[in-house]
Amino acid sequence: MSFNIKGTGMYVPEKIVTNDDLSKIVETNDEWIAKRVGVKRRHISTGETAADMGLKAAERALGNAGITPEQLDLIIGATVSGENVLPSVSCDIQGKLGAGCMAFDINAACSAFMFLLETAAGYFARGHKKVLLVSSEKLSKLVDWSDRSTCVIFGDGAGAGRNGNAARN
Repeated sequence: MSFNIKGTGMYVPEKIVTNDDLSKIVETNDEWIAKRVGVKRRHISTGETAADMGLKAAERALGNAGITPEQLDLIIGATVSGENVLPSVSCDIQGKLGAGCMAFDINAACSAFMFLLETAAGYFARGHKKVLLVSSEKLSKLVDWSDRSTCVIFGDGAGAGRNGNAARN
């Protein structure tokens, strides 16, 4: 079974925190962070939820794919930083999009999007045609900003892809 990614979308918040900004909070500098993590700046949400960011990425992916939310068969989301246990981030996105399909989340942190792709493959094998995958994190709310070993790594943002079932032989 194979499938194609028909459209992608992403969203990052406007606020940017640079390595120099972090050096004012913890004992670090741009060179130390860049050498160990490879990050120069990160986007930080000042009011958006993981679902808000995921919605913006999802809308861009759907627009890029040229389909409407009503055409979706399934939405699978991934986050470890949703605002609530219930409803899940994917259900929030489903409601805000106005989609009538099933939606659920996977909680798998760094490897989540790979699990989204594998899970989508299983649903394509069962006949689903249009699946929206959304990964969204607002890790800034979970980070200990006084801990140099972690605050230099994480930021906030979302990515989405609308997959389609490939033609079968």
